[in-house]
Parts: sequence; C-alpha cells; structure tokens
Amino acid sequence: MRLSDKAYELIRHKIITLEMPPLSAIDESVLMAKLEIGRTPIREALQRLASEDLVSIAPRRGIFVTDVSITDLQKIFELRMVLEGFCARLAAQRATPRQLAEMETVIRELDAAPDEDAQALLAIDERFHTLLYQAASNQFLADSLEHLQALSFRIFYLVLNRLGSVRWAVEQHREIIEVLQAQDGARAEALLQQHIYQFQQEIKAVL
Repeated sequence: MRLSDKAYELIRHKIITLEMPPLSAIDESVLMAKLEIGRTPIREALQRLASEDLVSIAPRRGIFVTDVSITDLQKIFELRMVLEGFCARLAAQRATPRQLAEMETVIRELDAAPDEDAQALLAIDERFHTLLYQAASNQFLADSLEHLQALSFRIFYLVLNRLGSVRWAVEQHREIIEVLQAQDGARAEALLQQHIYQFQQEIKAVL
C-alpha cells in the first residue's frame, strides 16, 4: 500500500467514526506525528478526502473536517437504495468464490461481537458492504458507493448512542450471502434495498 493510500484510509476512518469531529481543524503536523507518515502523503490523502466531501480546504484559513448534515440523510439513502441494489444484482452474477468467502469470513465475526458493541457491529457492516462493492466488478459504481457509505456512516456514528442494538441489521447479511451464492440477482437486490430502508427508518426514528 502506498503511504498516501495508508494515510487516506487512516484519516478517513477517524472522520467517519467522528474521532475527528465535524468542523474540527486539521493540523498536518499533528497527523504526521500520530500516523508516522510524511507531509506529502498526508496532503495527497487530504486532497482525496476533499474530493469526497469529507474535508474542506479553505485557502488562507486552513483545512477542516466537513460538517455532518442530517438533512442529507434522505438524499443519501435514496441514492444508496438504487445503486446498492443494482450493485447486489451485479455481485450475484460476478462475485468470485474468493470474494464470497471473504464476505463469509467477515460475517462470521458476528459470532464474537457483543450485542452492546455497536461500533464493532457497524465495522462488520462497513467491511461487508465494501466487499460487496468490489464483487460487482465495476470500479465506477464502487467509488460512488464508497463515497455514499462514508457520508452515511458519519450520520450513524452521530446517533449511535441513541440507537438500540444494531445486530439485527448486520445479521441480515447472512441471508444476502446465501442469495449471492445462489446467483439470485433479483433477490439480492431486493434484500439489499430492504436492509437499507429498514436501517434508514431506525436512524430517522432517533433524529
């Protein structure tokens, strides 16, 4: 992995999980020390994050984590419903045995994840969806969904302490894997859309 890619992944995770809070200033020197990565890879990572609306670069003012907009929730989920459903349909046709095995490995982590550890459960959910995006074998689609996923998860983490257990949502992926293995594209699309819709309703109920 290139250093700029490593920096991107680490900073992105800190932003999504709100370890770097919305509207907080970003100090390149602090990131360099924490991540033990040089200035150039950090700057490349921040430029990439700015293109994904996670970072705002203001000339002569500095670099900031973008705000979380609750009002964007409906728009984000509308897009995810369509694109992620289509992604599941493609994955049912195109996923390799290795990719399906990787999804199964991620979901098996549920067996050891406590019901009350919402962060661990959401991390499993995030990794599963990322694998699904890659299994569709369409990088343009994957890039779009990873962008929407990041925006979604920032909202999830914002209301995490108000949600009950999210295990039910992550458990739904067991059935999704089964229909992917059966190469049932229509069912995979329907299940993904149902999964997204139901979780959206849970989020809206606590806003």
